[in-house]
Amino acid sequence: MTHQPSAAFDGSNPGIVVVCGNPKSQSRTLTVAQRLAGRLSERLPGLLAERLTDEADLAGSATIDLATLGGAVIDGSPDVDEALATARSARVLVVATPIYKASYTGLLKAFLDRFGGGALTGIIAVPLTVSASPIHRLAVDVHLRPLLVELGASVPTRALAIEESQLAAIHDAVESWIASEAPLIGDVLPGLAAVRA
Repeated sequence: MTHQPSAAFDGSNPGIVVVCGNPKSQSRTLTVAQRLAGRLSERLPGLLAERLTDEADLAGSATIDLATLGGAVIDGSPDVDEALATARSARVLVVATPIYKASYTGLLKAFLDRFGGGALTGIIAVPLTVSASPIHRLAVDVHLRPLLVELGASVPTRALAIEESQLAAIHDAVESWIASEAPLIGDVLPGLAAVRA
């Protein structure tokens, strides 16, 4: 299976989709990204309740663990096509990668290269990185953010850049990010609904 939906995902509209570019399946990067997506799915409906009366519920989420697709990301397959469609259907796309060689992984780049320019228009992207060293903290803004913008995504928040030393207390790092950044997503989502229509 290409992606594993959460219990709240009914298959019609995932609302929030995680794309994890770690080449190791079930990685720590994926765990952090799923935690962030879970908190966003809890927080955003309340922020949007008075502004999005006819919009799809954001409580559902789906996960695309690119490690499970392996070389098919480059060669193509029905599973890859399904993963691309799932990512395009998101209202919020959490794009997560470990930092390898001071940038995102080749697996993530190969997947994102399958989108045409502007393919993510109307979608909010949240870049997330996990790195071993603080020196790599800027890689998310220097490399990943511009790629997502090139694909048409709106990136209104600061990225979530996690260092391995923070993984033991990941709850605190995610909660801090949610407190400052989720309201920004809530402000931008209603306007993007018209772009997607």
